[in-house]
Amino acid sequence: MAKEQRKKRVAPDVIREERLKYLTDERRIKAVTVLFSDLEGRLHMLDYDKKFLVKSYDNLTFDGSSIRGFTAQRESDLRLGIDWSAFYWAPADVFGAGKVLVFGEVIDKNGGTYSADIRGVLKKFADEQYASSGYTLNAANEIEGFLFEGVDAERNFYQTGKFEYVNQGGYYHSLPGDPLREFIDTTAEVQRAMGFENEKDHPEVAPSQFEINYTYGDVVTAADQIQLYKLICRQVATQMGMSASFLPKPVVGVNGSGMHTNVSITKGGKNLFWDPKGEEKISKLAWQFTDRILTHGNDICLLLNASVNAYRRLDPHFEAPNQIKASATDRGSMVRIPIGNEKSARVEVRSVGPDANPYMVLYSIFKTGLAGETAKIKNLRQAERYLPDNIYTAIENFRGADWTSKLLGADVKGRYADLKQASADRCPRLLGTIVKAPEVQFHHDVYNQLLWNIF
Repeated sequence: MAKEQRKKRVAPDVIREERLKYLTDERRIKAVTVLFSDLEGRLHMLDYDKKFLVKSYDNLTFDGSSIRGFTAQRESDLRLGIDWSAFYWAPADVFGAGKVLVFGEVIDKNGGTYSADIRGVLKKFADEQYASSGYTLNAANEIEGFLFEGVDAERNFYQTGKFEYVNQGGYYHSLPGDPLREFIDTTAEVQRAMGFENEKDHPEVAPSQFEINYTYGDVVTAADQIQLYKLICRQVATQMGMSASFLPKPVVGVNGSGMHTNVSITKGGKNLFWDPKGEEKISKLAWQFTDRILTHGNDICLLLNASVNAYRRLDPHFEAPNQIKASATDRGSMVRIPIGNEKSARVEVRSVGPDANPYMVLYSIFKTGLAGETAKIKNLRQAERYLPDNIYTAIENFRGADWTSKLLGADVKGRYADLKQASADRCPRLLGTIVKAPEVQFHHDVYNQLLWNIF
């Protein structure tokens, strides 16, 4: 019911009153976990006592200066609003008894969307598209990850210098009852319990690699579910004495992990990307969308590949999508046009790393696809152009692009670039042939506070 309300855009005040009454009446619930993401996409969680939240939901403040990419110390107070439509029931044996989850919205001191809260920026953009054009922006993400031996394998990497597989199998191969299969089964069951609408799950190409797919949703729901997916995977793995990792290339010599991002636009229930008579059976709108993504491929690469480690994945020897091309068949292309029908016709952006901020990924893809420019490059869709093979070039492209200033505004663009520069400068400039400790220990998704403080 909650999912249908969100899908049908039931008025926020109606949903709010229903949720407050539910929380008041449901005695088994003791606390509400409010989730929000920082500028780089790291998920933060605050637990509020239920009785306090019910009375004070409109006056939840927190210190923004302690969140990377948020306010400076001199202007640190920010407010958390509650997106009551983004409300999730969490299995007690995984998340703790008596808790529900809800996503928060960061509000600036003037009462508007805080510019560095990209979830709020994405939601505002999606609402504007619906109001002005009747567009519903849809996304589905295929998120790959690795399962490694030991709790906190990433945080301990600077001491161990290696990751240990839990499974030596490969694509589609895992015996029933082995650790990887048990992890996938448990994670999939939690997703079902939380309303993800699963589709398929399986071991991926590399040893100990997994992918658990679920159905598409509107763009904000899709981004929320990416954050929940990673949270669920990490929690289940920890309870099993292992670590779920979403580093793009934690082990050299095997396939890295991607987050293939499938997007489409509907209006009045009709898929505007479908055209049975169009090239590859997608519409003119879909091709215009694709051409703009290709035009700005280098500009937004840092938003889609957000870490030093991500550029190891953009290696052509492992099916890496590092060519700024569009193709129905070539999996080395940045954009692929999958076989589809009236319901499933879509554009797939393949060059996304699983550690990128999902709100930033979807915001940059949709806004670029709808409002970006189209370059006058001969044979744009098949031109010999490539994505950067290192983060320094990506930062330079990002800083120098006019489009990224229009996308994020000068202030947030500068903050984001500075954060990426700080991580890059803590790592060897050349990637080399082995994963270096700093690219893990100073990774935004791992975020070992102790190590950052003693740098």
